[in-house]
Amino acid sequence: MIKKFFFLILLVHFSCIDSVKQFRASGPIFGTTYSIIYDGESNLETAFDSLFSQINRSMSTYIKDSDISKVNSNLNIVVDHHFESVFLTSKEIYKTTNGYFDPSIGAVVNAWDFGPEGKIESLDKDKITELMRSVGMDKVSISEGLISKPLTLKLDFNAIAKGYAVDVISEFLESKGVENYLVEIGGEIRTLGRNSVKNSIWTVGVQHPDLDSDQAYVNTLVLEDESMATSGTYRKFKIDSKGNRYTHIINTTTGYPSRTNILSVSVIAKKCIKADAYATALQAMGVEAIRLFLQSHPELKVFIVYISEDNKFKTEFFNGFPLS
Repeated sequence: MIKKFFFLILLVHFSCIDSVKQFRASGPIFGTTYSIIYDGESNLETAFDSLFSQINRSMSTYIKDSDISKVNSNLNIVVDHHFESVFLTSKEIYKTTNGYFDPSIGAVVNAWDFGPEGKIESLDKDKITELMRSVGMDKVSISEGLISKPLTLKLDFNAIAKGYAVDVISEFLESKGVENYLVEIGGEIRTLGRNSVKNSIWTVGVQHPDLDSDQAYVNTLVLEDESMATSGTYRKFKIDSKGNRYTHIINTTTGYPSRTNILSVSVIAKKCIKADAYATALQAMGVEAIRLFLQSHPELKVFIVYISEDNKFKTEFFNGFPLS
């Protein structure tokens, strides 16, 4: 009886292994693309689509009746749990970075035509000063799902929502017992386990800031049970009627697009929501400010690409960011 029982356990065990295979899902989302690779027993794309839809209905400034659009229109609504999670993390990182990460900058983002409303306005010093009076996450609060804010303040979670969505999908997969996955949305990534097809730890790359370079990646690395997000100024920018070039990262102190020699910042953290937000915050700092900030934040592994004072292409690694 013991031998038969042991044989039955082995049979069931190997049958379960045989039913697990690697699935892939990909497509457009949040104005970019996504790619999900995971081991499982069934296709979960319908569930992914449902989660993406929930997050869009919560935080997309391009959907007029989303929670964030209603909040920005000063409607008195109770926001959903997705909104509240991102809001609370945003408040935390706003405080930690002394305002370098500030989603309350939405009205200024719109004025520079990096949001859903209109085009670059006829901005001058007085207009920027007026818009900046209501900026600051310290001016916004939440209580029982209700947001309190200045009437002219507009929230914009675009610098953190993709990372949050990566976490939502990842945690959903883990709730289904998935032990091996890679989730990527617009370059923000989270992994667990290994690539079972290649029988190796997940390998990812940091895109080369020079899009005309023969080298696709400036750094490749293994990402083991962690998240990575990259913020860069080399792809997303606007040009006004006078030919002036504006980067999409707004300086949260001045209200003007950041002028920086930093081309890209990649951050590795446990959760992608934090990697995403910190990548944006560090992108807005100078190189020296990044060095100083990371001395007191060893939990963040960081890789930066920048142009030196003598106009040379430079890279720096901090806190054990993996070398290529």
